[in-house]
Amino acid sequence: MLENKKLWDDVISQIELGISKANFSTWFKNTYISKQEDGMVFLSVPNDFVKEWICNKYHKFILKILRDTNPGIRGVEYIIHKEDGSAKRVDMDAEAAENIFANQLKMQEIYINKEDNLNPRYTFDTLIIGSFNELAHAAAQSVVRKPGMSYNPLFIYGGTGLGKTHLIQSIGNEIKKADPSKKIFYMGAEKYAVDLVNSINTNKMHVFKDKYKRYDVLILDDIQFIAGKERTQEEFFHLFNSYHDNNKQIVFSSDKPPKHINELEERLRSRFEGGMIVDISRPEFEARLAILNAKLKQVGVSLADEVVHYVATSIQDSIRELEGSLNSIVCQSQLKKRPLTLNEVKTLIKNNVKPQRTISTKDVIQTVAGFYNIEEKILYEKSRRKEVVKPRQIVMYILREDFNTSYPYIGQKLGGRDHTTVMHAYEKIKRELKTDRLLEQEMEQIKNMLYNEYSTV
Repeated sequence: MLENKKLWDDVISQIELGISKANFSTWFKNTYISKQEDGMVFLSVPNDFVKEWICNKYHKFILKILRDTNPGIRGVEYIIHKEDGSAKRVDMDAEAAENIFANQLKMQEIYINKEDNLNPRYTFDTLIIGSFNELAHAAAQSVVRKPGMSYNPLFIYGGTGLGKTHLIQSIGNEIKKADPSKKIFYMGAEKYAVDLVNSINTNKMHVFKDKYKRYDVLILDDIQFIAGKERTQEEFFHLFNSYHDNNKQIVFSSDKPPKHINELEERLRSRFEGGMIVDISRPEFEARLAILNAKLKQVGVSLADEVVHYVATSIQDSIRELEGSLNSIVCQSQLKKRPLTLNEVKTLIKNNVKPQRTISTKDVIQTVAGFYNIEEKILYEKSRRKEVVKPRQIVMYILREDFNTSYPYIGQKLGGRDHTTVMHAYEKIKRELKTDRLLEQEMEQIKNMLYNEYSTV
């Protein structure tokens, strides 16, 4: 069973690179290899609809990757599973699937460019910008204007499904567009580590080193994967120095900032921190709404405002989940040949909806103002009085620390302050909490008030 899981994990990671995020989420969720017999792979899918679609649109793609991974594989069979092991049939013929495919986000799979590994779908034009990612977007554009000279390296971090891959690949695509002579290469850091091991095992280290030194721009996704791998970090340290010394651009993404990546060598950590570090936080409601409306416009499909607002309100942590849920709604609407009701949408996406705290920015401000016995409106003003500055900084700290709210968004909500002011406030409170026992006690009391007052839904 483990062999089947490992094989499909290897295949699915390559499939994810070759198609859009939304298509991947829609068609390959809940698929797995159930067994292998005589060179045949039996791939389990959740229903006839998915089976029909994958057979028509992705069969050759899947088979090629399977054979590249294991040359002994000669074919793929698709079987339907449900959680209770029984079959579930959906009346769907090839023509109906073809019609849905043609309409659903115009998502003909676009394969990655083998020379640079870039997906042409990932551009700045298709990226929704909000306060959650505007700093990262601005830094990325600066890199495009002066690759190797501005923000080198550029280190972008944030949670899963927030658009890091889209942004860093957009950098590569924009640089390539501006100067086709530039040699650009994008890859996951885990693949870099695998390439290194294979080169060592086949005594081809010189080929490995020459390959990665020839590029002008190197974009590595999920750099945290090299942590703990001593030989990989050793080789990458020398590669990094070569790029930096020759003004070649390096771009990283990670799920956390360098200082929080465990088992990362200090010399690499220092070099990562020597460039520009920016984060992408969870998108605020307005940004989630804009993302959904942009996708709907791309599809040419209209949904009721209450449906769009429900999805934007319910799915807060991941743009990937947001788009995947929208794809499911559009697909089911076209399958039923009518718009889904709000209750149908709630049922359809219930597995993607996580319990969310009903705590808003205003709730945090109200709680802190009440604790320090000051008027809420004062916290929005430009006052520099000591009795106002401290509570305001505590509000900023809580919004950032507990809710991962972006610096620009916090500044915007607290009187239109610059993001650097919020960053300073956050770091100041964070630093003082380590030594100021009274502040620590006050923070604990404020959070107790906040979380006891506002329950979860």
